[in-house]
Amino acid sequence: MASFVKSSKNRQKVVFSLDESIKTPSDISDETQLRLNYISMLLGELKEHDIVFCLNEDSKRGRFYSLTDEGKEAFKFIKYK
Repeated sequence: MASFVKSSKNRQKVVFSLDESIKTPSDISDETQLRLNYISMLLGELKEHDIVFCLNEDSKRGRFYSLTDEGKEAFKFIKYK
């Protein structure tokens, strides 16, 4: 999983943004300076690879995302490499 994240600077930005807190896509977009629609696409990719998960999947707006245990391991691997 770490290699999937590491292969994209923007995926790395999203994972680093989610390291210590739960955030909305808008929060991540503001922090990373990436467009919101691109953040949504990245979150979808990361979710498919079990790196992030959505805490309130049924909501249409204001979804909250966090790292999974695998996502936290990927973060540690990338941070210290």
